[in-house]
Amino acid sequence: MGAYTSGNGLYEHTLQENEREAVADLLTYLENRAETNFFEGDPLRALSTLAFSDNVDLQRSAALAFAEITEKAENKLLIVQMGGLEPLIRQMLSPNVEVQCNAVGCITNLATHDENKSRIAKSGALVPLTRLARSKDMRVQRNATGALLNMTHSDENRQQLVNAGAIPVLVSLLNSSDTDVQYYCTTALSNIAVDGKTKPISQLSLNRKKLAASETRLVQSLIGLMDSTSLKVQCQAALALRNLASDGKRVMNIDLLLCCVTTRFLHMPSRMHLLLQSSFLPLILSSVACIRNISIHPLNESPIIDAGFLSPLIQLLAYEENEEIQCHAISTLRNLAASSERNKRAIVDAGAVEKVRELVLNVPSSVQSEMTACVAVLALSDELKPRLLKLGICRVLIPLTNSSSMEVQGNSAAALGNLSSKVQDYSPFVSVWDNPAGGLNGYLQRFLSSSDKTFQHIAVWTIVQFLEGKDLQLLENISSSKSIVAAITQLVEHGITTEACDEEESDEEEIVALARKTLTILENCK
Repeated sequence: MGAYTSGNGLYEHTLQENEREAVADLLTYLENRAETNFFEGDPLRALSTLAFSDNVDLQRSAALAFAEITEKAENKLLIVQMGGLEPLIRQMLSPNVEVQCNAVGCITNLATHDENKSRIAKSGALVPLTRLARSKDMRVQRNATGALLNMTHSDENRQQLVNAGAIPVLVSLLNSSDTDVQYYCTTALSNIAVDGKTKPISQLSLNRKKLAASETRLVQSLIGLMDSTSLKVQCQAALALRNLASDGKRVMNIDLLLCCVTTRFLHMPSRMHLLLQSSFLPLILSSVACIRNISIHPLNESPIIDAGFLSPLIQLLAYEENEEIQCHAISTLRNLAASSERNKRAIVDAGAVEKVRELVLNVPSSVQSEMTACVAVLALSDELKPRLLKLGICRVLIPLTNSSSMEVQGNSAAALGNLSSKVQDYSPFVSVWDNPAGGLNGYLQRFLSSSDKTFQHIAVWTIVQFLEGKDLQLLENISSSKSIVAAITQLVEHGITTEACDEEESDEEEIVALARKTLTILENCK
């Protein structure tokens, strides 16, 4: 604080009387800072006088004082409540770099308090913050981008940042030589790309459009940051790409955005392979989540497979330290298998089914759900069904039809149903009629007697597939199971037992029709 009270009096004569008094008062208050309340009365007036002065040295002194008091957590809310933002905004407009640096640092500190963020966004601070993010002084740039990042943690503030023109600035600074600036900008852009649950479709569309307008540099820069020497920057770059490639069912032009991400991203597969095989868990998680979101788009399925991602994804199925990583990996494989026989074959050739069979009974239910859903998709391929059956996949699916998770039960039963249709050799089903875990017999009895209409439908449809396959042993097994025959008969006799909407009535009618068909086939086989 001695800068403006030097004994040589170089600029003492230029001070206004009120400024001279404010300087003296502030020195006294700072000497007794433990007993001084800077947020009201004379101390606040003294700070404000210096902050609004045209004298750069006084501005600098006020900025230093503000910086000191904003570092204390208990002061952050009070400063904003007592009108401290206005002098800080004034100081951000100062031509002096030291004043700018301290003022922006104060805003950064204040923005760490959740209650302050909305007030800062509405105060007019975002425009000068965005301008100062381009400062040639690295300290100012670092403080400004840190403040902008702190403002991206809520939907409302993100929109205010977009309106203030922050996106092009943040994108341009991804190429900064400073690791902290890279991290702040990457994380801020990642947050802006997040689909807020409370946002209207029009607002989401606006944010995504503005991101897309910077897409060429944005995606290329994010990919480049995957080579960063900083793990946290690599991690945030992958997360930003993940958020840019999120599902986007409610967002216009997401197809174009996804294709743009993929075009650039998948031309550098070795980089992502290394990230997937990293020893740093957050980096693996962000990378596999990114691949998972990109894989949602049908046009991206084959490029991802051709880029060699199957092997590392299959390896991650066994990543026991984090079930979210396992879920993203298997969900990606399911997405890749969705619309192409070629891709399904490539996934099976890569050993995915063997790995699922090995792991599925011992992984968390969330992972089991994804694994059984993936098998159900693969089992839609008439070409691959014999291979899946030969691999013994039924021996792990059957126990899971009695899982504590309804989703796992349903997925496992759907996979069995898909496998049961149009196969030449039914011996794999005959071999598991009674075992394991009660076998097909026990599973069909449970589902036929379930109160869940979907479960009833899966079971009776699967039985029809078995009967139409005309395997003599299966015909004998089904017809000789009194419990199965009784449950099917009950479905026919009860018919529609409750009032239902048109869709529910249609489902019931189909169940009854399949049950009648089953009884007819059984009767004709006697």
